[in-house]
Amino acid sequence: MDYLYGLAQTIGVHTILGLSAYVVLQTGQVTMAQAAFYAVGAYLAAMLTTLWGHNILVAILIASIASGVLAALAGFPALRFKGLMLVVATMALGEAVREFFFNFDYQIAKGDLKVGPAGAEGFRQIRYFYERGWSTADVAGFIWIFVVGIMAFLWWMDRSRIGAVLRAVGEDELAAQSVGINLTAVKVSAFALGGVIAGIGGALYAHYTTHIEHSAFGVLTATFAIAYPILGGLGSVFGTLLAVIFVQGILIYGLPDFGVRFATFLEANLDLSLGWLKQHISDIRNLAFGVLILLVMNWRPRGLIDERVVRILGRLVERRPEPRKA
Repeated sequence: MDYLYGLAQTIGVHTILGLSAYVVLQTGQVTMAQAAFYAVGAYLAAMLTTLWGHNILVAILIASIASGVLAALAGFPALRFKGLMLVVATMALGEAVREFFFNFDYQIAKGDLKVGPAGAEGFRQIRYFYERGWSTADVAGFIWIFVVGIMAFLWWMDRSRIGAVLRAVGEDELAAQSVGINLTAVKVSAFALGGVIAGIGGALYAHYTTHIEHSAFGVLTATFAIAYPILGGLGSVFGTLLAVIFVQGILIYGLPDFGVRFATFLEANLDLSLGWLKQHISDIRNLAFGVLILLVMNWRPRGLIDERVVRILGRLVERRPEPRKA
């Protein structure tokens, strides 16, 4: 069961990471900076609990605000870029933040140990949950409280005027501006909200893994962040959740385990030598992820759960059975 609870933790944190990009993508901006805000939330929250003894909720709050402020500051210069240039600019920001933590060294003595970020060696001894006797199930439940809360907030936002404004900017900036929408305010606000959500995800990630390092916040993490809502679709927050379950639960964790078991079965029953398959199962997994992206982009360019699917599901939910005639 601990394996399943651990998988639930990973899916929960990656869902929050994907939702942080979902907000920004609603405005038509493709950002690769979510890993940077994720890193700020992770390092700052870990320092607040491990070095200075703050409560985890206080640490998450402060870390998310700091990530949101950084995202808002990054949003202003990002407005100068569009399309591919925006991707490059935000990727550069993400790499700059990663390099900062690669060189960031701040440790204090606690007993016989020194704890805190140690540059390339990372930040170890983040023991908040385990020092308080939290089980793997407790940590998973704690993470999913945030997942459900963020999804509920974004679900409400999608159906409010705020969501309509974000989608209007994403669909046609000129038309949105012509009806009085302030593009700068909307885009920077989306960046800031995405940063806050990424900061929450990073804070939770740091505490359930107990060890973070700069390499965990690179281009791959940024790619995952935007891949989830693109795969799942921008029509609903549930699309992002489904994409994370499929990618993390099936491709990342399920496929290698199934592949090794299947290869072992074939070796035992068909007298085959499939050692090469076991060694390269990770490469096959990466190839499957790339093929999945290409298929979705061609088959359903607006994601698995797009606006059309949401409208169909909405009509099905709203449909009421006709009263029986006497």
